This record gives sequence, structure tokens and C-alpha cells, in this order.
Amino acid sequence: MPTAKAYFADKIPALLRGLKDQGLWRRRESRTSPVGPWVDVGSERLLTFSSNDYLGLANDPRIVEALCVGARRYGAGAGASHLLGGHTRAHHELEETLAAFVGAPRALVFSTGYMANLALLTTLGGRRQTVFEDRRNHASLLDAARLARSECRRYRQLGDLAERVHGTEGGLIVTDGVFSMDGDIAPVAALRTLAKSAGLGLIVDDAHGLGVVGPEGKGTPAFHGLAYDPVLVHMGTLGKAFGVFGAFVAASADIIEALIQRARPYIYTTALPPAVAAAAHASIEIARLEEYRRVHLKARIQQFRDGAEALGLRVLSSPTAIQPLIMGTSERALKASAHLRSRHLLVSAVRPPTVPIGSARLRITLSAAHSADDVGQLLEGLATLPLDTA
Repeated sequence: MPTAKAYFADKIPALLRGLKDQGLWRRRESRTSPVGPWVDVGSERLLTFSSNDYLGLANDPRIVEALCVGARRYGAGAGASHLLGGHTRAHHELEETLAAFVGAPRALVFSTGYMANLALLTTLGGRRQTVFEDRRNHASLLDAARLARSECRRYRQLGDLAERVHGTEGGLIVTDGVFSMDGDIAPVAALRTLAKSAGLGLIVDDAHGLGVVGPEGKGTPAFHGLAYDPVLVHMGTLGKAFGVFGAFVAASADIIEALIQRARPYIYTTALPPAVAAAAHASIEIARLEEYRRVHLKARIQQFRDGAEALGLRVLSSPTAIQPLIMGTSERALKASAHLRSRHLLVSAVRPPTVPIGSARLRITLSAAHSADDVGQLLEGLATLPLDTA
């Protein structure tokens, strides 16, 4: 029988070699500046199009100050899980604000979107429960269904799903609101109609939609003109357009109470630092009121798309801040990213298994903090891509 030492000595080096050979090796770089259009990475000053700070709020002085005030009042950490003394007034006020923001009866704050999705699928789904998932859903939703031991059925489009749900007794439809790698918006209104007619629940992971799409940035349900409906559970994150950290679920009072009572990722995790909750509370109000940020972002999106079309670039049809430029192979995506880096542009190459084989891409993300000149500089860089990558 092999020893643990022998197992690790054989298994791990082979795993790492395989990743390098397939062009799937990933590396971290240490940023030494705040989030913004320009960032310092090592000795380089780079114009970045790799951030999810869609509204340019991550370094907003008002939010930074709210974080500092929260830390002075509550300290650096919560000290315990929510049910064992870690729940504070800051958490409570944030939950009330989030519920009002998206128009749901109640909301519940989580530490991360991954944990919120895991809580939802294990509490509302569970063993042998049928879960219909869009094939492009975020990894956290797919992992959550597996960990819940649900019967996960993945669909490609609405027509495919309509056929699959026929005759199903109970279950869930689960979708991203804005797809994180393609940038398009899910047909949430049609999904809700289908869920209601089939007697299913609907979960929308709106991590990349909240703050950006819909009136006042209220997300994809509001974008489709939907008011609160008990069939729909709305999940969102606080670390993207809102520029802070954390996540939440907004739903009926009973669903929120069920999560408090039964969701292991909520019960057995130290609460989000209260200072972070205070900062998120400030951010939501700023994001809601400052419509000019969404207007400016929309203008930069259109500028980029017009410029990309003029260059003949293969950009997916996305109306959001996520603009994927398909390169095909991992090698081509890496070469393109390195070429842009040589021109002081930071654009991430996204490769399998995050995206399907053959669809490696540059995931270009735009922000309300980008100027027209910034986007122009990106387009100039893309125009110089070598022929073997363009």
C-alpha cells in the first residue's frame, strides 16, 4: 500500500506538469495600489481592464470612510458566527437596505457569493432534488448542486429547458443574471414564467448584474420589469459593482428563515466583519443614486463595441461591462494578453475549465472609472495584436 509521501510525490508534480503543458498554468501577481483604472503591479503601472469594479466604487473616499468608521465602532472582525454573537446592528441595517433595494421582504448577508450559492442549493435543493442549471452558470452554482447531491440537469437555452421541465415534480431552475464569462443577460422574465407554470423555484445569481443593470442598478429581475415574486430567489454579491465584499440572498421571509435555521454555510461561518457591512451599506446608497455612473459605463461599452467592430474583432454580443474577445486556444489567449501587457494594458486571458475548450478569451471588463481615452488606448492596443492572435 503506497504511503502518503509517495502518493503526494507522484500525484502533485504530475498534476502541475499537466497544467503547464496544456497552457492552463495560472499565477498570482501582487498589486500594490488601490483598485482603479490604473494599478501598480510590481514595478509596472498598468491600465487595467480586468477588474469587476464596474461602477468605480472600490476606492471611493466615502466608502473607505464608512469602513473606517465601522472599524472604530465594531473593531476589525465580528468575533463569531451570526448565531453565536457575531451578528451586529451593521449587519441588520445592511440586510434591511438590501431587501428594500431589490424589493424583497427580507435579505440575509453571507461572507461570499460561493457560500451563498452553496447555502441556497443545499437548503432549497438537496439530495435527489432536480436542479436545472444553465450550462454557462458560475462554478459555485454547479458545485453547489453537486455538493447538495441534487440531480443536476444542464440546459443550453430556454427552448431546451422548456422541454426538460415538462412532467417534473418540484425542483429548481438556477441561472446567472449576467453570465460572468459571456456578459449577456439571462431571460429572467421567461424563466420565471416557466418556473411558475411548472411549479418550480427560480434562483438568480446576480453577481454581475446588481448595481449595473436595471433601474437604479437593481439587477436583472428589475431590468426585465419584474416586481417581487415569492417564486424567485435573488442572490447578489457586494464585491463587484458595489466595490466592497460579501454577498446576500433576498427572498420571502420563510426562505430567509429557513437559511438561518438550516444553511450550514451560514450557521458555521464567522460573520462578515461589521465594518465591511457598514461600507457596503454606504456603497448601495451611492450606487443607487448616482445614475451618471451607469450612464458613463454604458457610453464606454458602446465606444468599445463600435471600436472592436471597426477592427473586425470577434467580440461576443454583450450589452454589459463584460466584453469577451474570443481567441480560441489557450496559447493564443495568453499571447494576446502578453502583447497587451507589453503596451501597459492589463487584460486577463481566461482559459478552460473556466470556459469551454476552444473558447479561450480575453475577458475585457469596463468600468465607470474608465475614461474615453482609456478605452481608446485599449482599442489601439488591440489593433496591434499579432496576426497569430487576432
